[in-house]
Amino acid sequence: MRTALFPGSFDPLHNGHLEIIETASRLFDSLIVAAMRNPQKGEPLFTLEERSAMIEESVAHLSNVKVVGLSSLVVDLAKEVGADVIVKGLRAVSDFENELQMAQMNHQVSGMDTLFIPCASAHSFVASRFVRDIARFGGGARVSSMVPPPVAKRLSEKFRG
Repeated sequence: MRTALFPGSFDPLHNGHLEIIETASRLFDSLIVAAMRNPQKGEPLFTLEERSAMIEESVAHLSNVKVVGLSSLVVDLAKEVGADVIVKGLRAVSDFENELQMAQMNHQVSGMDTLFIPCASAHSFVASRFVRDIARFGGGARVSSMVPPPVAKRLSEKFRG
């Protein structure tokens, strides 16, 4: 059985992330999606528990996907869950440089390979930081087409008043 690990901050999960999850779930027998805290991205909008719950609701239609929280190195979690490969999504060429460096570092310290999956151009402009900013300033309805329904609901609740 082939298992992949898809780590990310997912703050919040958007349709580009969901597309990568759906693609990886078709390519592998089992996919572990790991919501993580990324200190380089500042204070998260949603807690790790909230992000994990939104992801679980958004991938409920995929029977081979499991969601976990990540509080260790990605390569350590990959070994813990028996992952054969780490999956990373690419939206644009600008994502590749940073992701390639991380993939090379992960391989150096663990021997773990990384598979890059590009998202469709329909989602290539969507970034969690844009979704957060638009929703924060009253644009929840504007981002609802960019995120799965459970995420749109949580964004609406978060910025309601």
